[in-house]
Amino acid sequence: MNAVCKLPIALGAWLVAAPALAALNIFACEPEWGALAKELAGEKASIYVATTALQDPHRIEARPSLIARARSADLVVCTGAELESGWMPLVQAQSGNGEIQQGALGYFESASHVQLMDPPRRVDRSQGDVHAAGNPHIHLDPANIATVAGALAERMAQLDPAGAAQYRARSKAFLARWREAIARWEKQSASLKGVPVVVYHTDLSYLLRWLGLREVGSLEPKPGLPPSATHLSGLLESLKSKPAKAVLRSAYNDPRAAQWLSERAGIPGIVLPYTVGGSDKAGDLFALYDATLGSLLKVAP
Repeated sequence: MNAVCKLPIALGAWLVAAPALAALNIFACEPEWGALAKELAGEKASIYVATTALQDPHRIEARPSLIARARSADLVVCTGAELESGWMPLVQAQSGNGEIQQGALGYFESASHVQLMDPPRRVDRSQGDVHAAGNPHIHLDPANIATVAGALAERMAQLDPAGAAQYRARSKAFLARWREAIARWEKQSASLKGVPVVVYHTDLSYLLRWLGLREVGSLEPKPGLPPSATHLSGLLESLKSKPAKAVLRSAYNDPRAAQWLSERAGIPGIVLPYTVGGSDKAGDLFALYDATLGSLLKVAP
């Protein structure tokens, strides 16, 4: 075989072997945690993100490709609080990797490090798709990102003691930049306080609380239940007495109900990236917040 023919084979072997050179192989359940892991670990980690911003994180298929990636993971970083309960337990079980099982050092749940919004008084199917511990969509409050960052850096240091100083240094640098960004975002967004909006799902609840936006309606009659014609008609009627400035939805939500209400109520429909990769501008955690505020400020007084 000549040298030209050997090159693709050699290159392919290098690409397969390259992740093994990293100190940590990280399996991130959602894009926000993959982006945070990159901030904290830099080149010391090979990071695989199991989902995209255009997928509903509740409804993911435990594909063989996910199981294969989990099999070689040193650290799994998920949201937790039952967000991935429909697929991650199967991925863990089928992977055969004891290091990433529930309770193991290699399994990290971000939601366990922050206080969750809206824990239900009771859980049954009549309430829709509710989570027993509370709302799991924690990453759209930047204070939660800061808290998770500190805990995740320490977990990385435990798993890779030789790199502990680097993880802690990168965490310190990230948090300094993050706090500066929070101050800037809060100054920019002051005019959003009290602005009434309609949302699609409870995935924006932390964002609304942080910015002081006021929810006056939801496209879902109950969390996780698709909008019905009857519910939408009632919502449209309610906006006559409780008007909204915009209809908000995340990039992964079905656009039809939001467009229907936006057109009939005569208010803007705004698509928010929700997580990293949800728009062309939301390429990392900082850009995610910049892009989100840029869209919301279009309806500020």
